[in-house]
Order: sequence, then structure tokens, then C-alpha cells
Amino acid sequence: MKVLVVEDDDENAVFIRDHLTNQGHTIDIAPDGAQGLRFSRAEEYDVIVLDRLLPDGDGIELVKQLRHDRKETPVLFLTNLSGIDDRVHGLEAGGDDYLVKPFALSEFMARLLALARRASVKERSTVLSAGGVEMDLIKRTVRRQGKEIELQPREFQLLEYLMRNEGRVVTRTMLLENVWDFHFDPNTNIVETHISRLRAKVDRGHANELIQTIRGVGYSFRVSS
Repeated sequence: MKVLVVEDDDENAVFIRDHLTNQGHTIDIAPDGAQGLRFSRAEEYDVIVLDRLLPDGDGIELVKQLRHDRKETPVLFLTNLSGIDDRVHGLEAGGDDYLVKPFALSEFMARLLALARRASVKERSTVLSAGGVEMDLIKRTVRRQGKEIELQPREFQLLEYLMRNEGRVVTRTMLLENVWDFHFDPNTNIVETHISRLRAKVDRGHANELIQTIRGVGYSFRVSS
């Protein structure tokens, strides 16, 4: 596994590097967001470990830039910012997991390996197709009836999860856990907002609405009613 650690705390960075290196992994360390961005653009990493409080700004900006560049490398925030709002902002910006310092090394490794495995599974299934919608997971493109649909990274993840569960009802909790990796209720309308945006992009102009609300239960991607 190849990991980029963006961390300005030398002691913490060396601690992580030494442990991962002893486990046979390859580690690069960047002390600030600018260098982290250069590394992540120049190399392919399995996971990026990212602090929020960096000398040149909030690590969230690095994630936003990566997602803008269509780089989907999993990001694990590792930070002192522990509030619910901090977690929500980090994950909404495009982060994949959030761990607060001080942390247990065993939990850190479990989360890191889980993100690497998740990315590996996604790579094995490269194209999803249903109801005239074709999603290319490598090119990060979506088309319906041959017409390209522009999606934001989180919208792309949401549609992928719905399509992988075609015909099944998925609850709000399932979406929070599998798309945002929230294992708590953030008490926001984040799911409803993203579903609404996604439905407008995927179903607008088509007689057959694929993304359906199952009132009181959840949502479903259904080719036929």
C-alpha cells in the first residue's frame, strides 16, 4: 500500500511513517497542503492521510482541489478538530473517513486498510449499466441514452451506490454510512439535498424516473415502477 501523509507535526508524521514502513508499506510525507497537492498530482496513492490544521490552511481545501481534479484517492482526515460540524464539513468536502487525535494505532490501521480495500473493490467493477444509464468508474463519466451527465464527486458516489443496489430500497441511514461514511446522524438534510440534485440531473427530460422516493422508507434506483 502506498500512502501520502500530509501532516505538519513532525513527531506524529514520523510515528505514522515508521509504523507503516515496518508493516511493508510505502510512505511519502508532506508538511503542508501545497506540497501535499503536488505529491498527490504527481503520484498515485492508495490512501491519503490528511490533517485539517496545516501551516498554509485547512486540509479541506486540498480535498476540494483533488476532487475538482477528478482524483478519487480515499482521504482519511486525522485531526484535532473533533466537533460534529468539523466532521460533517470534512466529509461533505470529499473526505472518506475522519479520525480525531489522539488516536489508537489499531483503529487508525483498521480505517486505513478499509479505505484501501474499498478503493480496490471499486476498481474491479469498472462499468455499471441499468435503465439506459451507463457509469464508467474509471473514466468517472455518466451517460443516459448516450448523453453525458456532469456529476459532482459526491453525486457520483451516490448514484454508484444506488445503481449497485438496483431494485432494492436503501434507507437514509444506509446512504449516510455507505456514501458519506457517517456512523451517526448529522441532523442535516444532506441526503435529501443530494438526492434532489441527482434526480434533477439524471431524470430530467425523461418519462421514466429511475431515482424514486419510497415514502417513509428510503430511495430506490428502479428501471420500471
